[in-house]
Amino acid sequence: MEFGRVTPGELEEADFTLPSNPELTIKTLNASKSDKPFQVHVGCAKWGRKEWVGKIYPPKTKDANFLDEYVKHFDCIELNATFYNVYPPATINKWKEKADSNPNFKFCPKFSQSISHIRRLKNADDITTIYYEGIMAFGDKLGPLFLQLSDNYTPKSFPELKAYLESLPKDVPVFVELRHKEWFADTTVRAQVFELFHQLNIGAVITDATGRRDVVHMELPTPHAFIRFVGNSLHRSDYARCDEWVERIKQWRDMGLQSAWFFMHQHDERYSPELADYVVEKLNQELGMLLPRPKFIDRDKPAPGLFD
Repeated sequence: MEFGRVTPGELEEADFTLPSNPELTIKTLNASKSDKPFQVHVGCAKWGRKEWVGKIYPPKTKDANFLDEYVKHFDCIELNATFYNVYPPATINKWKEKADSNPNFKFCPKFSQSISHIRRLKNADDITTIYYEGIMAFGDKLGPLFLQLSDNYTPKSFPELKAYLESLPKDVPVFVELRHKEWFADTTVRAQVFELFHQLNIGAVITDATGRRDVVHMELPTPHAFIRFVGNSLHRSDYARCDEWVERIKQWRDMGLQSAWFFMHQHDERYSPELADYVVEKLNQELGMLLPRPKFIDRDKPAPGLFD
């Protein structure tokens, strides 16, 4: 991911402190009621990473088997593949079958760029219908969806955004990622858009990227968090940032948060499994979770026997 990338010098000067909880977040969590246990899911954005062969995928793993291996290490994926293509149910079902070996696994498909970036949410009913027809083939493996708006999608398009979100089916959770700076710079605009999400029961994606601290808005229109964490190739700050996120998720849980989805990105994705593993370990320690950690070939191979 290139979003929010900075120079090495800027990285050293960055202030990664997470903002305090906005009024909407406090209101949302205080009003949250659920009989279901708190859930946390940690995953990456793609399964097709050749750099993971020999690291978490067995040596000589073929591309066609990457998903089979991915589901052995993570319980969810931020599915960016659906951004580039609208897949038919037959293809989606093949992916689902590969994930059946992990009963807790969820796919979190990104809305197609045809909807968000090309038609910009206008006259997109036909493509949206086809998109939903495809992803519903995930069945019980379907997690929340996320709609990423382009960097040049401004508050001037608020009416189109409102109309589109109001038209979406209500039975599948949706999160929206805002990127243009004007959504955050104008306090009136900011309050208006997040209140809209709250009224429609639409979640807000929080993207933690070094060069765009305004996007770390901490607004929770629903009692569910969807966090896209963008690390810097295991720079020392990555670990401190993850520690602070674990503490915030713990705080939110105690306030009423019902679920958290934490997706790991790196500017060099070869390092995503390491930092995802660190987050899982910290969540288990601090929140008393029992999330399975990714298994690394060198770290987790069985110790040699006494007579080996």
